[in-house]
Amino acid sequence: DGTTDITRTVHWSEPTPLQKEAYTRVLMGNIDLSRLVFPSNTAGRTVESFARRALWEVGLNYGHGTGHGIGNFLSVHEWPVGFQSNNVPLEAGMFTSIEPGYYRDGEFGIRIEDIALVVEAQTESEETFLTFEVVSLVPYDRNLIDLSLLSPEQIRYLNSYYEKIRAHVGPELRRQRLEEELAWLQESTEP
Repeated sequence: DGTTDITRTVHWSEPTPLQKEAYTRVLMGNIDLSRLVFPSNTAGRTVESFARRALWEVGLNYGHGTGHGIGNFLSVHEWPVGFQSNNVPLEAGMFTSIEPGYYRDGEFGIRIEDIALVVEAQTESEETFLTFEVVSLVPYDRNLIDLSLLSPEQIRYLNSYYEKIRAHVGPELRRQRLEEELAWLQESTEP
């Protein structure tokens, strides 16, 4: 059990090209940090730029933290885990959010937040390397994704994530006989 949040930005109409590009670049940052492999005892601030890279490439940025620790019946944002300079190094077993975003004052805002467990990565090194296992199981807004911006690796990650959502959430929706919700899930997690 724990106390946390998860965020998905959705668009109920036709997004502008800027909204679609910004959303896709935020998603790219989320994916790039989520699949990163890094040495044990690495501080979050050291890897945080991977979440910003796709935005930085086109002169965009965000003014909030990239993630926070998860409390056990405590706060939604629990120190000392995260990606700021005063956070402790990441260790296997820690939970953190990964939540890049982009905000255009007076126009729109985007935030994609997942919860991830820090786990040991499978490498050929004798040294311990870590990565993230995303435990949030909520699809992203397909209406806002520009597939032409995603790399083949990012698309593979997205497809694998959608398979995981179907495998874990689909059976529960079937068990509860939530047919409309199951149909939405299937459509939202198409490769």
